[in-house]
Amino acid sequence: MNAWLVALTEVSWSIIVPAFCAGLLVIATHVPLGMQVLQRGIIFIDLAIAQVAGLGAYLVIRLYGEAASVLWVQAGAVGLALVAAWFLVATERITARYQEPVIGIVFVLAATAVVLLLANDPHGGQHLADLLAGQILWIGWAQIFYSAIATAVLLCAMFLFQGKRLGFYSLFAVAITVSVQLAGVYLVFATLIIPALATAKLQARRMRLWATYLVAVVGYVLGLAGSALFDLPTGPLIVWSLALVGVATLLILRRKRHSQF
Repeated sequence: MNAWLVALTEVSWSIIVPAFCAGLLVIATHVPLGMQVLQRGIIFIDLAIAQVAGLGAYLVIRLYGEAASVLWVQAGAVGLALVAAWFLVATERITARYQEPVIGIVFVLAATAVVLLLANDPHGGQHLADLLAGQILWIGWAQIFYSAIATAVLLCAMFLFQGKRLGFYSLFAVAITVSVQLAGVYLVFATLIIPALATAKLQARRMRLWATYLVAVVGYVLGLAGSALFDLPTGPLIVWSLALVGVATLLILRRKRHSQF
């Protein structure tokens, strides 16, 4: 125990604090979006849109080189993500029954397109790893500031356009694009699905919302602490922390529910 305390005191808080702030921004939009995703039964839309956003960002980098401005990279990511989102709106209207397979196809096409584009890139493996696992420990305050503004706008828009199909898909595409830049595809998907799934049995909407936020925050705290203590990759470890906290929450809620009968 003392060794852990010593290790925590030696942690570079200038790295951990921005990472935690970035995680809070991801959590802020993904908790309510995750609840809607489960309700709509389109679980893998996050992976699909995230891959498309990554493809859009990399296309801009391929066109303009590594010196491409952040604004153009973001524009490419958001633009292609919105195109994919609007395509999924159209397919949902045509045949809602097969929406999940269509989402899977979009994901596979975007993922393989990234692999093909990276085939002749000497740094392709690192680019792919950054897209999937993310680099949340190396987030700067400038990126957090602009992401915080985007998150605030998204939360307001989600309140104004709740219940509207086109609004949901469009805001989802922008939120995923912002989050993938912060945390990577794996962590964004886990943040969207695991906390919402863990609290799915709660009936009271407000209580469920706050419980879902709590699961997500605890998962991030444990993951960041574990990464600092054991020098493990941060994104993947937070994913596992979210999963463990989610399972623990399910067991607690199930036991509490059974004790009431």
